[in-house]
Order: sequence, then C-alpha cells, then structure tokens
Amino acid sequence: MTDFAATRALFHLPEGVIYLDGNSLGPLPVAAEARAAQVLRKEWGDRLIRAWNDADWTTLPARVGDRIARLIGAPAGSVTTGDTLSIKVFQALAAALALRPERRIVLSDTGNFPTDLYIADALTQALNRNLEVKVVAPEQVANAIDDSVAVVMLTQVDYRTGRLHDMAALTARAHAAGALTVWDLAHSAGALPIDVTAARADFAVGCTYKYLNGGPGAPAFIHVAPEHADVAQPILAGWFGHDAPFAFERGYRPAPGVERMRVGTPPIVALSILDAALDAWDHVDMADLRAASIRLSERFIREVEAHCPQVTLASPRDPHARGSQVSFTHPHAYAVMQALIARGVIGDVRAPDVLRFGFTPLYLTEDEVAQAAAILADILATGEWDQPHFHQRANVT
Repeated sequence: MTDFAATRALFHLPEGVIYLDGNSLGPLPVAAEARAAQVLRKEWGDRLIRAWNDADWTTLPARVGDRIARLIGAPAGSVTTGDTLSIKVFQALAAALALRPERRIVLSDTGNFPTDLYIADALTQALNRNLEVKVVAPEQVANAIDDSVAVVMLTQVDYRTGRLHDMAALTARAHAAGALTVWDLAHSAGALPIDVTAARADFAVGCTYKYLNGGPGAPAFIHVAPEHADVAQPILAGWFGHDAPFAFERGYRPAPGVERMRVGTPPIVALSILDAALDAWDHVDMADLRAASIRLSERFIREVEAHCPQVTLASPRDPHARGSQVSFTHPHAYAVMQALIARGVIGDVRAPDVLRFGFTPLYLTEDEVAQAAAILADILATGEWDQPHFHQRANVT
C-alpha cells in the first residue's frame, strides 16, 4: 500500500492552508529547491558550458520522459519533454493530420481546453487543405466519428467539470473509422491510472505543473505510439529534433523515434526541477492513488451537499466517470472562492460560475477535506462571501 503520509512530507505546504488546487498548480516539492540550487551553482555556475556534457543535460528530456512514461502506461523511449503544452498539441495534431492526408475533419468536444481548440483552428487554417475543426458535446463524440474524420483530439478529463472520457473505447471507435487520436492528459497524468499502450492512443500530450508538481510553466511532454514514431513528421523542425544537431547540416533529418518531437534547446533548470518532483512518484501505486482520490472527493461531495444547499454539483456523480476534481456551481462563484481563499482554503474558479476543487492524495488528508467543506458551508450560510473586495476580479482566476 502507498504511504501517503510519507509522500505528504515531500512537499512544502504552508501552515494554515488547505490546498485544493493541485489540479491547476501543484505545490513545491521540497527536493526541488536543492535540485535547482545544484543545477544553478554546481552545474551551470561551476561547469559553465561544460555541463552540457559533464551533467548530461542533452539527455535530460528523454530521461524525464521515461519517468513520465511509467505514469501514463507508455513504453520507455516513447515520451520526451520540453517546450510548452501548446507546442506539443501543435506537433501532435500536425503529425496526425499528415498521416491522414485524404481526410479533412478534426473532431473535438466542448469540454476540451480552449487552447487546444485555438491551436487546432490556427493549424488547420495555416495548412490550407480545406480542413475543418468540428466541435460537439462530449456525449456526442462517439457518434460523430465517421470516415471523414482524420483526427479525434480530446482532453481526457474536462477541465471544468472533471468529466472523464473513456480513452480506450473512443480510440477503438476512431481506429475502426480509420482516424487517429490525440489525447491531452493535462488533467489526468498523475491524477488517475492511464494506459496509453493498452488504449492504443496514437499521440498523447500533457503539462507537468498540475498533478506532477513540476512548477509554474514546467515543460510539457509528448508521447508518440511506437508504430508512428519513425514516420510522424515534426512540423516544427527544430535543432534538437535533428538526427545530428551538432553536425550543423543545412538540411533537416528528423531524429529516430519520439526524439524528433524535440524542438529547441531544453529548459534545463525547469526540467531538473520536474525531475526532482517526479521522485515523489517512485513508490506510488496508481491504483492506490485512484482509490484515495475517490475517497477524498466522495467525502467532499457528501459534506458539501449535506451542508451547502446554495451550490449544485457540476461533476459526474459517479466517481469512476470523473477525474480527480470536483466542481460545484454558484451564481457568484468568484466571490465565494475569494472568501474561501481568505479563510485558507484554496481552489479556483472557471467561468462563468464553476467552483473547482482538486483532490491530490500525495499531500491531502480526509480531515482537511472535511474542514474545507465546513468552511465553505459557513461562508455560504453567513453570506461572508458577499463583500465588495471579494467581487473584485484579479487577472488569474
């Protein structure tokens, strides 16, 4: 059994704070500070440019990728890291479209993260192939997959409600119709067991600053199924995706396998912090994590529904149909959340009226969950949230 008291000790958790926003930004791993200091002082500081070889910086994207691969059910050598999630979505979608040149539809849903749809819109317009991004309700995706679809591009867990797509079933449906899949795992990697190999996902991408606790702006990852890895064409033909970067050839030759999905110089400090953050997962069983996540979220739902009639559950009631987050709606969600934060309970808001809470067993306890629900009940019952300063919106919600 996973010892979650031991994993909790691996994080810097401010006194007096109940953190229910790890689905948006994970807390600071204690080991990250020492690792960053080592990279800055010993590697960059003392070794200077020699650290590229002495500290093996060039292979860090692949080494970190292999650590993430274990958490998403991918084989070693099929995941690399670096750049941002937007870039990885762009790469994966472009490569998938190139593998289905005779088709014109990118199918997605209204639960997809807006950035993914922005990328899809811009890419399909730039390719000038009469492509179309078709967006349907999440429940309509399966029936919308037909022989006109080139790529089914979905986020596994809906960022607003936590609704969970069946990756294996939808991928099988796509393959039966001759389409490929691109899965965004931003809200599921580190939140629940994932097996991209068993699901036969063609491409998968994700960020690492949420449940993987890699820090703000931490590098993203991309997985390419081995069957596609040597034929997928990287539309961003960057230096470190070249087969021999230091040959400085005029022409581009993609590196073998997923390494061709590297683009620019890897962000060594950020990748090193992420590498340290991944130490927390070394002794975590993902089945234990999922069971604990469900216990925490179910306790929260019970307590809130028993004592907070002012809010409505927006997430699927079946815990197996949602990720590791729970959302409630309230007409003044923003002000309610600001009042909660002022009382030491940190969640976040998604427009127009969603109160969003993440459940991360690595560092969250059941007592904290119950206490958070009690504070929410008090704020709602007393109207504490309805003060002018709680209605004043900040740049980030």
